[in-house]
Amino acid sequence: MKKIKISAVSYANTFPFLLGLEEYLQGNDYEITREVPSACAAKLIQQKADLGLIPIATIPLVPNAQIVSNYCIGAIGKVKTVLLMSKTKLDSITKVYLDSESRTSVQLVKVLAKHHWKKKWDYEILPKDYAHNPSVESMVLIGDKTQENLNFPYQYDLSEEWFNMTGKPFVFAAWVTNTALSLDFTTRFNNALEAGLKHITTAIDKYNKGITYDLEEYLKTYISYSLDKEKEEGLKLFLKYIEEL
Repeated sequence: MKKIKISAVSYANTFPFLLGLEEYLQGNDYEITREVPSACAAKLIQQKADLGLIPIATIPLVPNAQIVSNYCIGAIGKVKTVLLMSKTKLDSITKVYLDSESRTSVQLVKVLAKHHWKKKWDYEILPKDYAHNPSVESMVLIGDKTQENLNFPYQYDLSEEWFNMTGKPFVFAAWVTNTALSLDFTTRFNNALEAGLKHITTAIDKYNKGITYDLEEYLKTYISYSLDKEKEEGLKLFLKYIEEL
């Protein structure tokens, strides 16, 4: 029997999902790998995986894309780990370097620049030595890296800015499939994710390998996991904006 290939993300905000999949997903008809969000998307686009947690900006690129879960990586207002960080004030920014690990955050800053801040910036890919590179004055940074001690005094939370502009929550990543999955599997899958979300403290204890900021506060206060009607509306609005870029 061909196993369902699940591509998961190993960022801190996905720890509850990892716990759910690795400890509560019943059956032996699947296999799980872990990647950064952009790699998860690439696997689905190239049909090397059947189901993945992918940046929502990549959904239009996935053949036969269908959101299959009641859960996502979302935020209502501030998210804390998706930031425009700058050494200068917003009005002085001319170029923004972009973290390539998530297409969604890259597109989000471009949407905000055009529709919210009314700015026209140049964009380049963020170099690996961004923390000590004098040419990097402004950058979009995502994930656990944003909590490092970086000398970028001006910081703009992209999810919060999206909420200020639209009044909608933001969805960063959703569980998407490129194939027809059985009702039995999707039910087991959602049940496993739900179980993981009920044991956030356990997930932190299992997967945290050195993150020093308060993960429990971050996951329970800043991340909103339910893919409800408001988030679906925010997701559709964002996809409309990026289609117009």
